Amino acid sequence: MMTVITKTIEIKSKGENDMVDITDQTLKAILESKLENGIVTIFVSGSTAAVTTIEYEQGLRTDFPMMLNRIIPKDIEYKHDETWHDGNGHSHVRASLVGPSLTVPFKDKNLMLGTWQQIVVCELDTRSRERRIILQIIGE
Repeated sequence: MMTVITKTIEIKSKGENDMVDITDQTLKAILESKLENGIVTIFVSGSTAAVTTIEYEQGLRTDFPMMLNRIIPKDIEYKHDETWHDGNGHSHVRASLVGPSLTVPFKDKNLMLGTWQQIVVCELDTRSRERRIILQIIGE
């Protein structure tokens, strides 16, 4: 029989380009669930943040925002900014590109991530934010 358990993680970001490693918190939620095998979906609530995996080291934590700036520059016109005048049109577009969720399998109560692969929340808004990450753990 499949079981579905929903948990939340609360984080506070430092603002644009902050990357928060939530791998340990995600694993803790799986261990607390008492499920052995299944999947966990990690979803960040908000339209200016994203979830992905990365090797959580300083070089890539610098490279990732630089890559986003090359693809989706801050200093061009965004219609969102004309509507709301909040200067974060690029943040919304970046979050849409990276995406709000990720699904990771787990087996024997362990996340099936690569050796250097961590689960991260990317803050893409122009200011510090409190973020709620929803974990939906499905398994047996």
